[in-house]
Amino acid sequence: MTQPSSRIIYWLLFLGCTLLMAVALIFEYGMGLQPCPMCVLQRIAVITVGLVALVAAIHNPRTKGIRVYGCAATIVALLGAGVAVRHLWLQSLPADQVPACGPGLDYLLEVFPLTDVLSMILTGDGSCAEVVWSLFGISIPGWTLVGFCGLIGLGVLQIVRPKAATA
Repeated sequence: MTQPSSRIIYWLLFLGCTLLMAVALIFEYGMGLQPCPMCVLQRIAVITVGLVALVAAIHNPRTKGIRVYGCAATIVALLGAGVAVRHLWLQSLPADQVPACGPGLDYLLEVFPLTDVLSMILTGDGSCAEVVWSLFGISIPGWTLVGFCGLIGLGVLQIVRPKAATA
């Protein structure tokens, strides 16, 4: 079986990110589930990977460029996966060890510098530890981690086996 061109793989990455964001928006607006600050960071990572993939698909670079875009997408997806793992860890804590709920993300961004806000978000709070939906016993950050693993796999494929599209 022949490997599709890197351009096609970048389109698949972009479509995967679009699907992940569509599901997130259905959860938020269709089901009324408000995203916690860690969910927002995961969304930012998905959107960033999607934008990198879209630019790469449109640009249609040669081997070196394919690897550069692949590295960028993989690094961002790894960061998003790290946030998802931290989120899952918070959800696994016993109720008496869950951090107290803090102020909302909007307030934090208005009052504190961005580096402090990121630190507070990654520390997590009670809203991040609450499991509000699950499928087959896996919560939203668990499924997001599965999505990030797929994005990482495609990004690594671009790094290891880039295949420029023929004209």
